[in-house]
Amino acid sequence: MPRALIAAVCLLSLTGCTGTAKKVTPAPSPTIAGVQVYTNLSHVHLAKGEYGITYPQSPPVGGAHSQAWLKCQAYSVELPKVNAVHSLEHGGIWITYQPALPAAQVTTLDQLVGVNKEFVMVSPYAGQTSPVVVTAWGLQLDVQTADDPRIVQFIRTYAGGDQGGEKGVGCASTGVTLEQALSFDQQNQ
Repeated sequence: MPRALIAAVCLLSLTGCTGTAKKVTPAPSPTIAGVQVYTNLSHVHLAKGEYGITYPQSPPVGGAHSQAWLKCQAYSVELPKVNAVHSLEHGGIWITYQPALPAAQVTTLDQLVGVNKEFVMVSPYAGQTSPVVVTAWGLQLDVQTADDPRIVQFIRTYAGGDQGGEKGVGCASTGVTLEQALSFDQQNQ
């Protein structure tokens, strides 16, 4: 296993990410029109051989996940769900878009990482029904365009929040790269 990956996985134990059941602060009642709330989401880390998990929502809003969480940033490729979900647990916001979204709108979404560089990631997501979906642990908002003002409101309300139960564990500063996540996940298939 590469040293960087070993270091990243060791960091898990130092940051309090245990992958066990925990008392989670309930998400505040949504004040943003259209936000859907999902409850009773598992916080379990997947064991070797469990990485073929399916999630009831698409994109997922939480649930069992990889031990490795992703660095929050803008991505041009679809992300492994099991790693993105772990970033949500840390207070991350995952903005996904249909791959056919016009380039100008993708640029607008990528720039939203700047609203909260520690906790926002953006990526394409094939198969979602809405052109743009904004997700936090247990919370999801479907929007039609990248310039919908509710996206920024959602980021400002939930980024870095405790709705996933691991407030204070960053994504951009402590998450692994996509390559590291894929390597870790491959070893645990």
